Amino acid sequence: MIKPPVPGAKPQHQASRPGLTRQPTAEERRRSQRVLVRMPVVIHVAGKTLQGNTHTVSAGGAMVIIPEGISEGTKVTVENPATKAKVEAKVVRPPQMNQEGSLVPVEFATPSPTFWNIFFPPFAI
Repeated sequence: MIKPPVPGAKPQHQASRPGLTRQPTAEERRRSQRVLVRMPVVIHVAGKTLQGNTHTVSAGGAMVIIPEGISEGTKVTVENPATKAKVEAKVVRPPQMNQEGSLVPVEFATPSPTFWNIFFPPFAI
């Protein structure tokens, strides 16, 4: 005889569900969608102004390409020269060099979805 389930009781056996137990991918952990777009950007840091370009942008920051690296943890001001808007940010990982310069990941102090003046597509998970 099969007994009906008791309301509020914990199941004694659960089938393995790897989709629910695996670690989320990097894309799933992202707080906002990234867009690959190259646009001018100005980074203000320690009294210096560095001209560069974006590699990727999001509502929460960007990967920027500038002539020199900036140390992880450094607070900067990011300026969008097209709109003259500025936002406070910090460097979140050590920069990486490539043939164009230094790739510097910056995260805004607060999400600013309108800063780049572009539309971000919704997540599709």
